[in-house]
Amino acid sequence: MKEEFKTVAEFNNVIQAQIVAGMLNENGIPAQVFGDSSAYPSVPYVLPVQVKVNASDYEVAMKLIENPPQVEE
Repeated sequence: MKEEFKTVAEFNNVIQAQIVAGMLNENGIPAQVFGDSSAYPSVPYVLPVQVKVNASDYEVAMKLIENPPQVEE
């Protein structure tokens, strides 16, 4: 059965989307950025850029986005 994706965040900036996706990935939640066409320079960005996760990870991902883990210095 194919896993459904859910959008957990939308941005007008690819870098912000990549930061959020990276934070989720580092915390064990597979996340992908959709709308980032940087791999195809001739194709303009599609806005908004979305961060998506598996539907089964949606609740945990939203909690992490709302309360990101603190980075120790």
